[in-house]
Amino acid sequence: MIKPALRVLYHIHLGMTAGWQSFLNVFYRHPLFQARCATFGTGVVVDRLPFVNGHVEIHVGNGVRIGGRVSIFSARLIDKPILILKDRAEIGWNTTIAVSKEVILEEDVRVSYDCRISDSDGHPREADLRAANLPVNVRDIRPVRICKYAWIGNGTHIMKGVTIGEGAVVGANSVVISDIPPYCLAMGNPAEIILRNYGRPSKRMTPDVNQASS
Repeated sequence: MIKPALRVLYHIHLGMTAGWQSFLNVFYRHPLFQARCATFGTGVVVDRLPFVNGHVEIHVGNGVRIGGRVSIFSARLIDKPILILKDRAEIGWNTTIAVSKEVILEEDVRVSYDCRISDSDGHPREADLRAANLPVNVRDIRPVRICKYAWIGNGTHIMKGVTIGEGAVVGANSVVISDIPPYCLAMGNPAEIILRNYGRPSKRMTPDVNQASS
């Protein structure tokens, strides 16, 4: 007898929690994050307030979706590091983006959860300089670009200087240290190309209504 009542209580609890989170998103988190960004499009969804540390300039396009527990870091090595999220780009939960110079996610890019994107190693390559806690050399900072329609699987790390080609798919838990060509499936540590000409746009045509009725 008690189990149905507890089940109802469970759903009531979930509904109240979801309603409260929606209220916070609309009236608190969304306005705060919008104020932090240089430009901000319409129809943006922010599941939780992203943690932003540093002076990175953030540009958010239309229809962008940002999951919870997203962290954005920047170092003071370059005057104006830039993060650009173009229209309908999506960033999953628990994702970290480290921007020392430039990171760009183009239109309709989808980054799954627990990912990391960084345009630098965050430390010098030389052992003695690391031991001295010196900052990374500017020459070792290289921008990252993820081209439109690309899909980045959960747990993936995308390292400095990488370009992910249009429509490419990166498998879960991969470490990407070199460019991935368009419409390829890549995975592994380090990521290697598994399939080419993978996932190209459908060529199916919508029937002409006028021709069909004639």
